[in-house]
Amino acid sequence: MPTVSVKRDLLFEALGQKYTDEEFDELCFEFGLELDEITSEKDIISREQGDQKAEGASDVVLYKIDVPANRYDLLCLEGLVRGLQVFKEKMGAPRYKRVSPVNGADPQRLVVTEETASVRPHAVAAVLRNITFTQERYESFIELQEKLHQNICRKRTLVAIGTHDLDTISGPFTYTAKSPGAIRFKPLNQSKEYTATELMSLYKTDSHLRHYLHIIENEPLYPIIYDSNGVVLSMPPIINGDHSKISLNTKNIFIECTATDLTKAKIVLDMMVTMFSEYCEEPFTAEEAEVVYPDGRSFVYPELAYRMETLSGEFINKKVGISESADNIAQLLTRMCLRSEVSGKGDQIQVEIPPTRSDVIHACDIMEDAAMAYGFNNIVRTTPRTYTVANQLPLNKLTELLRQDLAAAGFTEALTFALCSQEDIADKLGKNIAETRAVHISNPKTAEFEVARTSLLPGLLKTLAANRKMPLPLKLFEISDVVLKDETRGVCISKHSSSEPVLLQDPDLF
Repeated sequence: MPTVSVKRDLLFEALGQKYTDEEFDELCFEFGLELDEITSEKDIISREQGDQKAEGASDVVLYKIDVPANRYDLLCLEGLVRGLQVFKEKMGAPRYKRVSPVNGADPQRLVVTEETASVRPHAVAAVLRNITFTQERYESFIELQEKLHQNICRKRTLVAIGTHDLDTISGPFTYTAKSPGAIRFKPLNQSKEYTATELMSLYKTDSHLRHYLHIIENEPLYPIIYDSNGVVLSMPPIINGDHSKISLNTKNIFIECTATDLTKAKIVLDMMVTMFSEYCEEPFTAEEAEVVYPDGRSFVYPELAYRMETLSGEFINKKVGISESADNIAQLLTRMCLRSEVSGKGDQIQVEIPPTRSDVIHACDIMEDAAMAYGFNNIVRTTPRTYTVANQLPLNKLTELLRQDLAAAGFTEALTFALCSQEDIADKLGKNIAETRAVHISNPKTAEFEVARTSLLPGLLKTLAANRKMPLPLKLFEISDVVLKDETRGVCISKHSSSEPVLLQDPDLF
């Protein structure tokens, strides 16, 4: 689970209320979060690097809060406060809007060229207009980008975020790909220009950026974004240009996301603008931007799409184990930022899913939120109406007995991989791979895991080979499953339990 660190006093100020540590821990539990640790920057440095290094560090109390991995709207102070305020019914869930530029001006345009198809083919963009930053807001803005990069963006492999001071650049913008030698610009926080090739060498020793170099370093073309004057905005997914970097004085922000996964890119863009649009002159609004593709198609972002789901109060009552009216359930869901109302047709509830709740996919997710708002501790424990008698499967019982007897005979149990190479189950055993009834993996990540094992013997022999320096005799056994093709069954695969004892007394065998 991702962990969000927030300053306690800043959090309480935003919430408009002070809590004891125990009270806030309870509030987090009620909202489906966990207060993992109460610490400070000084404590963290002292624990990791020693007391001497911690001298002069901040004593400000930090709350480390664990949030669900798919709740991207809770990865920053702004989203966390907003969610808790709505949950405590101190405010209503805001309405997020996409607006056109003022005075009928054309929206900012990002033109995608065909060269990007082989590296990062997708792009989305938006503008936050007339935003006001403080030091805390600025730090939270930067931290949210990093949290998203590590989470939904899968360390920038799926999506990379670029944020730029719009007043320092001029549209329309071009997203293309060029050879590394043809790219030259001054990267963020550097004092001179580098080519892309030089940047790759420079960042190989950078503790932060070196983890992302592999994404494009072997590509013949590197993605690049520049403005109408040829000023480089960014070389995604590695680094932004220094010219357009944002600061505390930035008023208008151009946000671009390049991606290999368009759906994830839309979610990331929505999160960035919904979390920080509250600081815009017109709160909770984002200015649209147009993305034009090589085939002439154009799209306007951010989508900020709302959608409606309908489900019955009976469904939620039955699944959660409660007995609430449809009106009460609608109120519970509204507290979870899911505006809901009874439709008038029986106990049907209309639920509005906002753009911040990309984690809500189907009715079960809505039911879970209703249970959370109701309070898990408030659900009455009941005895199930259906009684069953548990019983061990005969095959499992047999294998347990075999394990005990083999262990009593002095054998050591081994647990080996269920996947192996074709060579392991065929050539090394003197068999033809076509006659082994092996199930092949369609996209193996390595030659060591190409097929599902048809025998336990290869794994045990590998174990012996790796432990040949151990005192003899080596007495190993394994009781586990093997996988074989079965053309007579619908799935064409059957699983069989197998056992293999191995005794090694002659070291010359290896």
